[in-house]
Amino acid sequence: MNMRKQILIVLSMISAVALITFTGCKKEKEEVDNDTSAASENAMADAAFTDVANIADEASTGSLTSYRTSSNERVLTSCATITIDTVTVPHTITIDFGSSNCLGNDGNYRRGIILVSYSGNYRDSGSTHTISFNNYFVNDNQILGTKTVTNNGRNASGNLSFSIAVNGSIVWDASFGGGTSTHVATRMREWVAGENTQIRIDDVYLISGSASGVTRTGKSYTMNTLTPCRKRIGFRHFTEGIIEFTPSGKPTRTVDYGYINGAEDNLAMVTINGNSFAITLR
Repeated sequence: MNMRKQILIVLSMISAVALITFTGCKKEKEEVDNDTSAASENAMADAAFTDVANIADEASTGSLTSYRTSSNERVLTSCATITIDTVTVPHTITIDFGSSNCLGNDGNYRRGIILVSYSGNYRDSGSTHTISFNNYFVNDNQILGTKTVTNNGRNASGNLSFSIAVNGSIVWDASFGGGTSTHVATRMREWVAGENTQIRIDDVYLISGSASGVTRTGKSYTMNTLTPCRKRIGFRHFTEGIIEFTPSGKPTRTVDYGYINGAEDNLAMVTINGNSFAITLR
């Protein structure tokens, strides 16, 4: 074999190795999992179903059949009408935001009706509140299903605690990508601040538990709380807390709602296989 042929063979081998290496690197880059859509959608579903319990609690304290307020101390605004029926058993509360979008003091637009069936006051140990909906929308996303809240009395820290069961779905507006998702959750909710004041806006809860569902694109997932999520009434998102989130067929990822020192913002940090991505909650 002459020198020319030897050189050509060596160059061919080098080219083949380089191609394999490049292809391998490219494949590795392509396989980096940075899909945060399911985690972001779950966060929005969490916020929506947490929100309705806050509104039901707010409404249950009203002393008039029709209750209106424009005070910043309330989540509800002047366009929400509350009707309380204490004659029928179980008792009912109807919260009607009307047929047009109503801007709440927490920055969310709502329309339609929230229905609450309850036994006992929200603060009474053993009381239950079952929440359902009639053409109810938040930021043009339709909320469907039921949410049941049971008062467990005071825990070892002296705070009121509640068991929560959600079996719901959301029909997403086209601006959110359209489609329908399901959301099933079992939660514990601890009232950690604001119980002793008449100002609803300072109420703070810690929420923990698990959830599962199917996203609007048909992807199933499970969720579990690692550290309780902090929610202040009047602000739409969690400000602290870490959850682990596992979409079907994909690695578990963590979502940190308080990675910027627990600031009240619409940001969260998702970590997947050691890679972190900031997401914006809507």
